[in-house]
Amino acid sequence: MTEAAPAMPPTRGAARSSLGSNLDGVRQHNLGAILQLVHGIPGRSRSELTRATGLSRSTIGALVGELAALGLVSEEEPRETSGVGRPSPIVVANPRVVTVTVNPEVDGVTVGVVGLDGTVHRTVHHATDAPPTAQGAARIVSTVLDGLKALLDSGLRVAGVGAAVPGSVRMADGVVRMAPHLEWVDEPFGALLEDATGLPALVANDASLGANAERLYGAGRGIDDLIYLNGGAGGIGGGVITHGAPLTGNSGYAGELGHTLVNSAGVRCHCGAVGCLETEVSQARLLEALGVVDPADLDEVMAADGAGVHAEVERQLGYLAVGIRNAVNILNPRRVVLGGFLGALLDAAPQVLDLSVRAQSLSASAEQVDVVRAELGSGVLTIGAAELAFTRLIADPTALQR
Repeated sequence: MTEAAPAMPPTRGAARSSLGSNLDGVRQHNLGAILQLVHGIPGRSRSELTRATGLSRSTIGALVGELAALGLVSEEEPRETSGVGRPSPIVVANPRVVTVTVNPEVDGVTVGVVGLDGTVHRTVHHATDAPPTAQGAARIVSTVLDGLKALLDSGLRVAGVGAAVPGSVRMADGVVRMAPHLEWVDEPFGALLEDATGLPALVANDASLGANAERLYGAGRGIDDLIYLNGGAGGIGGGVITHGAPLTGNSGYAGELGHTLVNSAGVRCHCGAVGCLETEVSQARLLEALGVVDPADLDEVMAADGAGVHAEVERQLGYLAVGIRNAVNILNPRRVVLGGFLGALLDAAPQVLDLSVRAQSLSASAEQVDVVRAELGSGVLTIGAAELAFTRLIADPTALQR
């Protein structure tokens, strides 16, 4: 048996190349970390960035300078100059670096333009008479962007497209495996958007993106473990944040809490199962029971008429408590955030829902959890989709130059 030849040590040139590659990777990571800290908010001082990252002041200065040269951030005079020592400049993200956001729904497609600093430059809702097809939705996005040409040509730099879809989305390639209310099955929506816009596109489940948006800028600020449930005309979507990161599962389908079983004697759901949460807790059934035509009037009607004691409200609160109980026992969140008409249900009888969840959940899991209403309102999916699109830029801040 022939003895294997000993491995040769790397040449000096190869070692230098490896070291340079590692240093480039560290630099790219640090640039992204700074951009992550300043985007979507009014800005942070250099001293805050130093404390948050653990990097030296000189390193922070160099990184901020590079991001400024890339046109991603700028520096402003400090807002408060009192105190000892030289005031630290404020680093702010460039609002002229933007992403295009897309949210297809049963009644049309909403397209937004959102800045790196969180500025929503424009949102346009293109109504349709029926749920748009995936191809039709991509064409609508192209048409809306044509109508926004003057805005986009006014010095904006578009980093990409982020789409929030009410369905199961395969993360790897942006294929919508199933969006029952849109009647989409295995639609390559990411590729369709890229073809229609000429921009890189990322696609994810809408409620998962809403969960991340509420964690960063809404009712979940400072909470690393939360559940987000949103109710609308298309049903109930769910998203989960655990240890500060979205829970995606193997392929990106995790968090479908609207399709958990709450009533084994219930009706059949769009997904094919019986007794799903979204069949028992339904905006359409609530509107019909209360005699409300426009969902936007739901809060006002429920508050004015004392709808918290209405039989349909009580029934839906009961099933909502079962769904939340299941999630609390499985995921042990610190906070449950309710959006859409679920927020109106909560406000109708907050103590009823809270007590019911606690009574049914395992005591160890329920003792610290609270249930609150979402804060971002109708803009949550625009913000969430923008955050998705910006992830690529934050991962590689030099990508916009290439």
